[in-house]
Amino acid sequence: MSRVVFVMGVSGSGKSTVGSALSKELDSSFFDGDDYHPKSNIDKMSNGIPLNDQDRFGWLVTLNELAKEHLIQHGCIIVCSALKESYRALLSKGIEDKVSWVYLKGSKELLLERLNNREDHFMSSNLLQSQLDTLEEPDNALVYNISEPVEIIVKKIGKELI
Repeated sequence: MSRVVFVMGVSGSGKSTVGSALSKELDSSFFDGDDYHPKSNIDKMSNGIPLNDQDRFGWLVTLNELAKEHLIQHGCIIVCSALKESYRALLSKGIEDKVSWVYLKGSKELLLERLNNREDHFMSSNLLQSQLDTLEEPDNALVYNISEPVEIIVKKIGKELI
């Protein structure tokens, strides 16, 4: 696979779970965007403070560089919120024709349920509303309902990307 697949959505949408399973399905490298946040961003979110565009800028540039580096090798799956169109433009800068977007969409109730059941994550459920308020749904993404089983979502994505 010589593409970069960005799996996006708000916190609790299952990005990491779907992205990890998709990387196995497509035999591709997997990267969780959360692992690339600077400590200042993690501290902010851990304290219930939403990130702003300035907080996200360096993180998005880092993920774009990661995407470019792995595109040269064989492509990859990267999961990150990518809430705004401007964020997606920055993430795909210079590789636009080699990027596919997957948007995991779900109801606020299901997202809250998942967030409240999650352990050991810096993002608390009280930040969900700020993410939903920031979210600009993409026009150019494959969209999947998160109420479906992960295996079904991954099979559907795999068929669409091939």
